[in-house]
Amino acid sequence: MLAAFLITLREGLEAALIVSILIAYLVKTERASSIRYVWAGVGAAAVFSLAVGGSLAVAADRLPEAGQAAFEGVMALLAVGFVTWMVFWMARNARELKGELHAHVDKATAAGAGAVAAMAFIAVSREGFETALFLWSSFQTTGGGWVDILGGLLGLATAIALGLLIYRGALRVNLGTFFKWTGVALIIIAAGVFTYGIHELQEAGLLFGEDSIAFDISGAFPDDSAQYAVFRGLFAVRTVPSWLEVFVWFAYLVPTMWLFFRTLRRPLGAPASAPAKASA
Repeated sequence: MLAAFLITLREGLEAALIVSILIAYLVKTERASSIRYVWAGVGAAAVFSLAVGGSLAVAADRLPEAGQAAFEGVMALLAVGFVTWMVFWMARNARELKGELHAHVDKATAAGAGAVAAMAFIAVSREGFETALFLWSSFQTTGGGWVDILGGLLGLATAIALGLLIYRGALRVNLGTFFKWTGVALIIIAAGVFTYGIHELQEAGLLFGEDSIAFDISGAFPDDSAQYAVFRGLFAVRTVPSWLEVFVWFAYLVPTMWLFFRTLRRPLGAPASAPAKASA
């Protein structure tokens, strides 16, 4: 439940902030008549995201057991790739996001209503696609029960409420701190999803080492216990992992976390931004 809550809270708040920035800028620049086209794009993005999640579930259910394991493994690795890219993208670009969105609004309103809707759809559907893919993979990791679904819905509802309060000026949130620590949490969850993907590929016979067990802590975390639910939900790691699973967990988590904090420490105007200015 906690993993699902964090995923939808983080991604949902990103989407809510994007919509808030778009609407606030349209109101400020006396183009409020275009707001309905923003909502049209947001609605289309929501439908697209639900379609992605539903398609993944249907595709997995229709495959044979071996094919299902391979499919879930590949999707899990793809989800880790997307969420890792998203976490780093936000860490690098959060401070310039508002200005970029304002520039996109200016171009879109000049092009017409369809362009405004398309701009909103693209901006929000990226978050929705990542959420659907990563949430589905997380559900596969933890079992995907009603508790997980409830956690996801609570996270989404909280994100919408926070976005509305921020837009209304009733709440001030240190977004840098929020995205920093939710980024840390998502990297930890992603490490577990990564090991799940490796395990599924091992089950499908595409990777070696399934029977080479690193340790067994199932006695400390029985499958039907609250301890197991917390352990599995937070770390998404099996209690009887293979050596390859343990290796990839550390191989992903340690360098990714180091690079993440290094990116956060990069000051404004650092050399990393020079190529973008040169290309402009």
